[in-house]
Amino acid sequence: MAHRVTPPPASGERRSAEIQLRSGSQRASIRSTGATLRSYESHGRELLDGFGRHGWSRDGRGQLLLPWPNRIRDGRYRFAGHSHQLPISEVGRTNAIHGLVRWVTWQVEEALPERARLSVEVSPQPGYPFWMRFEAEYKLTMRGLEVTLAAHNLGRGPAPFGAGAHPYLRLAGHLVDDLHLRLPARRRLTSDSQGIPTGEVEVGGTEYDFRDWRRIGPLVLDTCFSDLPSEGWAVELGVQPGIEQLQIWADRSFPYVMVYSGDGVSPPGRRRAGLAVEPMTCAPDAFNSGLGLLVLGPGETFRGSWGVSHGG
Repeated sequence: MAHRVTPPPASGERRSAEIQLRSGSQRASIRSTGATLRSYESHGRELLDGFGRHGWSRDGRGQLLLPWPNRIRDGRYRFAGHSHQLPISEVGRTNAIHGLVRWVTWQVEEALPERARLSVEVSPQPGYPFWMRFEAEYKLTMRGLEVTLAAHNLGRGPAPFGAGAHPYLRLAGHLVDDLHLRLPARRRLTSDSQGIPTGEVEVGGTEYDFRDWRRIGPLVLDTCFSDLPSEGWAVELGVQPGIEQLQIWADRSFPYVMVYSGDGVSPPGRRRAGLAVEPMTCAPDAFNSGLGLLVLGPGETFRGSWGVSHGG
């Protein structure tokens, strides 16, 4: 039996449907605007710092980042011998940020009690003259929430591409400062005032080394980590190591992860309430640096998965 899809009340989201998934103790809500993950709970506990039923995503909460994650410096890049200029969507830093589909209404292709699939097409346009189709499947499993992203090049030529997601993890009653983190990255990217990478350094012996459980404390994180396990990785968050443990994982399609401690989110009362852990297929500004950049040929498809689970 098909699962019911209901529209939210008129509040700036009139055209957006909301899909409710249920499986045992798990609940998830997906907004068709941007195919955005609004909330996810397990055993009665909300695991994301998302947004309310009548609200909308701020600071990237739960959004999908396609056809690039993070930033492109000044919105400019060259591809296949041609220069392109994207709209500046991060005005304060004069960057193009987080792709083109965050505020687009996706088509609901399938909505079942435990699974939903949405899709959207991006037509050739100034700054990104490529024709792409994206799909997002959300599924509740024994492991937890699983998200599979797919991209298909519908055009006649190659297209630059990257993918990412922007969930904020939370453990109710605890600020980011209180939490312990384990992250299996051996390197991190340094960045300039625009948030654009300037180099790559080892984390060993620094405050960014979370390969063993360590309290985050007051450390400000807006950091891209690299040199992750090639077969896939998991980032773990807990009140104490192994206690009240929350995990975000990604397969080998996502060799980068951005971690943001939420110091600049709005409203100010939400700052450092959730830790954004963002799986990414490429580094920030990959359209210029080439770090992790994927190029899909005509008819080629990308597919990768990530997810969230609760260890109890």
